[in-house]
Amino acid sequence: MLKLHEKSGEDTVAMMADIGRRARAAARPLAVATTKAKNDALLAMADAILRNEQAILQANAIDMSNGAEAGLSASFMDRLKLNPSRIKAMADGIREIAALKDPVGDVIAAWDRPNGLHIERVRTPLGVVGVIYESRPNVTADAGALCLKAGNPVILRGGSDSINSSSAIHACMVEGVKAAGLPEDAIQLVPTTDRAAVGEMLKGLSGNLDVIIPRGGKSLVGRVQNEARVPVFAHLEGICHLYVDRSAKLDMAVKIAVNAKMRRTGVCGAAETLLVDRAVASTHLVPILQALRAAGCEIHADTEVMQAFSDASPATDADWVTEYLDAIIAVKLVDGVAGAIEHIETFSSHHTEAIIAEDPQAVERFFNEIDSAILLHNASTQFADGGEFGMGAEIGIATGKMHARGPVGVEQLTSFKYRVRGSGQVRP
Repeated sequence: MLKLHEKSGEDTVAMMADIGRRARAAARPLAVATTKAKNDALLAMADAILRNEQAILQANAIDMSNGAEAGLSASFMDRLKLNPSRIKAMADGIREIAALKDPVGDVIAAWDRPNGLHIERVRTPLGVVGVIYESRPNVTADAGALCLKAGNPVILRGGSDSINSSSAIHACMVEGVKAAGLPEDAIQLVPTTDRAAVGEMLKGLSGNLDVIIPRGGKSLVGRVQNEARVPVFAHLEGICHLYVDRSAKLDMAVKIAVNAKMRRTGVCGAAETLLVDRAVASTHLVPILQALRAAGCEIHADTEVMQAFSDASPATDADWVTEYLDAIIAVKLVDGVAGAIEHIETFSSHHTEAIIAEDPQAVERFFNEIDSAILLHNASTQFADGGEFGMGAEIGIATGKMHARGPVGVEQLTSFKYRVRGSGQVRP
C-alpha cells in the first residue's frame, strides 16, 4: 500500500514536483500504449480490487471511524462508506471501461480538399490530468481507470477523510498497471493530507499538469476555479430540479420523485427542488409529498404548498439555491412549463433537470429552453451518472461549457489533432 508522507512545507513542494515530473515521463509511453495493454491493465485492476476486498474494507473502517469522530455529516459519511456491493460496483465499472472503444486514434472527421489534401481530425490523450476530490474513495478507481483508457497519466489527490481507503484502492490500480507492463507512474496518488499539495497542483506542477478536475463541495470547486493556472473541468453544485407537468401521470410522478430525492441523498444527481404545475396542485401535489414524507424526507415549502400540505416547513430564499445532499427537498408551485423554466434558469446550477410529462410540446420546450448539462424526461435525476450513460464510470459531471459537459468519461478526456496527407502540394 502507498506509504503516507507525513512532512509538510518545502518537503511537500519537492514531493509534488517529483510526482509531476514522473507523470510527465509516463505520458508518452502511455499515449502510444496499445488498446490491449490498457485493457489488460484495467482487467487486472478489477481483479485486484475484488481480491483485496477485505484490505479495502479494513482501510475504509479506519476512515469511517475517523469521520465519525470528526463529526462528519450523514451525507458525507454515506459518500465515504464502502461495502462489498460498492467494491464490486467499482470493479464492474472498471471492466465496463475496458470494454469501451479505445478513443485514442479514433478519426472524428475526415475530408478532402480540392487540391488533393486529405485531412483527418483524430482523438489524442489530453496529457497529465490532476483530479482533486473529497470523501468518495471510489473516485480513485473511476478516475484512474478512465484516464488510463484515454491514455492520460493521472495524479489523484483525495480528501484527508478517505486517505486510507483511497490508498488501498490505489495499490490495486498500480498492481494492474504493472501487470500489463505500463508505466507505474501512470496512476499516482498524492500520499499526504497536507493542503499545500493542492496548491502545488493548482500551480500546474511546473508545467507538468495539463488539466485539473475538481470533484467535491462548493468551497473546493470554487478554490480550484479561482486559483488554478491550468484549464479546469468544473463540476460545481448539483442543484437539480424535478418538474411535474399538468400532463404527468400521477403514479409515475410519485415513483420518480421519491427515487430522485431519496435513492441516495448524498449524490450530485439527487433532486433538491420539486416544482409542481399549479394546474394539478389539487390532484398531484399532496400524494407526491405524502410519499416523500413516508420515505423520510423533510419538506421545505412555499406558502401555497404549505396551505395544501401542513407537514412542511416554510421555505426561505436560501432553499432555492441549496444543495442539501440530505433528505430535504424544497417544493414550489409554478405556472406550467413556462414557470418551471423561469425558476430553473434563475436558480439552477446547470447540472441536471427532469420533467415528468406526457405532453410532447411541454417536453420539447423544457429540453430546448433549459441550459443544463443533463435533461431527462420521465426518468429520475439519479440517472445523471456516467455509468448509467454507458460510459463505465465518470470523473464528474462538468457544468461548464468548454470542452467537456455532462458526465466526463473517456471521450471527454481526449483532445484532438489534425493529420494532413498530401502528394507534393505546395501553397501558391
